[in-house]
Amino acid sequence: MNTITLIVLLQSIVNIPVPEGFKRIATDGFGQYLREIRLKKDNTVYLYNGSPKRNQTAQYAVMDISVGAKDLQQCADAAMRLRAEWLFKSMQYGKIVFNSVDGAPVRFGPPYNHINLLKYMERVFSTCNSWSLDRDMKSKKIEEVQIGDVLIKGGFPGHVVMLVDVAVNRNGDKVFMIAQSYMPAQDIHVLKGPKAAVWYPAREGEIRTPEWTFQSDQLKGW
Repeated sequence: MNTITLIVLLQSIVNIPVPEGFKRIATDGFGQYLREIRLKKDNTVYLYNGSPKRNQTAQYAVMDISVGAKDLQQCADAAMRLRAEWLFKSMQYGKIVFNSVDGAPVRFGPPYNHINLLKYMERVFSTCNSWSLDRDMKSKKIEEVQIGDVLIKGGFPGHVVMLVDVAVNRNGDKVFMIAQSYMPAQDIHVLKGPKAAVWYPAREGEIRTPEWTFQSDQLKGW
């Protein structure tokens, strides 16, 4: 079975196989939402302007989430979008707030519909970035990794990826799956990994993704 055929059969992140000897960790809430995000049948990554991304070798699958028609939904923006979408779906409207670069809260307000959420996210994308998100999130140890955490290097430029699934074996070793957007704004996509197609070992040291290298101490949670 080739990669394209497999993507057609996957439907969502939870259908991506775990490595032998591993099982998915128990989760609910945000973690369950991320696992249930639908995947496109085509794993081509497109930019905000409809053009295919130049590098088509980094992704394993593409999430069925809009990117918009402006060059806004980049790396940190994708993480904030996923978080906001879950809070919106679970009707936790008052928790949809991100702090801008200057520290001012950017809050979601009525009407509480999805069209307004997307308009709100454009304001977030224009005023928040990897630096502000890095400032506001909480550092975690790599062995504490959970679905919904991020690997983040705040800066100008920096980069952010989100952990969209986690599995564990009998020894307590964990592996995780990563999704990202990038520059310019593009489809949010699941990255290929070094272990069993999409999985990364949760261990100290370098974490090399196809387009960025993180350090394990750059793990943060909400």
